[in-house]
Amino acid sequence: MALRAVVFDYGLVLSGPPVPEALARLRQITGLSKEAFEQLYWTDRHAYDRGDLTGLEFWQKFVADAGLQLSDQEIGELNHADAQMWTSANAETVAWQRQLRGLGLQTAILSNMGDSVLESIEEAFDWIADFDVRIWSYQYRMAKPEAAIYELLLEKLGTAPEETLFLDDKLENIQAARHFGILGLQFSTVEQLRQDLITAGLDEFLPLP
Repeated sequence: MALRAVVFDYGLVLSGPPVPEALARLRQITGLSKEAFEQLYWTDRHAYDRGDLTGLEFWQKFVADAGLQLSDQEIGELNHADAQMWTSANAETVAWQRQLRGLGLQTAILSNMGDSVLESIEEAFDWIADFDVRIWSYQYRMAKPEAAIYELLLEKLGTAPEETLFLDDKLENIQAARHFGILGLQFSTVEQLRQDLITAGLDEFLPLP
């Protein structure tokens, strides 16, 4: 059965690496070591992505858990810098999405994403609106790798699992998609994606990026 849809994660697939200046600003405001910052940053990130916390609530909890004494203005700056940190684009995957859509395939975004970060992304990139389906986790109060979010994806696309290709940088999210019969490829670089498409025989259905 031919492919009808290609689904992209946002972070580190459609986006580039975190913006260094924004990350440096986060570290500057908190004054934490790299190790301490990273541990606290990811502790409640899934809750933020699920919409259990807003961006501001995420940073308020971060500051409290770190035992920091920061002003409301500084906490707001943390939220803003975090949102800005994810506004770099991977020009090659964005260009490939345009090519796929131009050939009549559906394209979608399935991303674990919190409210403040999404607002920043949508302000930065007009091309976000060019995807046929956009599922941002916090808007549905579910997040990868939860089964329900993949069911929602297939429902919105109207495709069978075997007609759907999903790209994500995290293996656990790919494995969850494969559980539904979705074709999943773990993304690292465009060069590796090109090789993986050929190896899987998907270059029969898709142009190579």
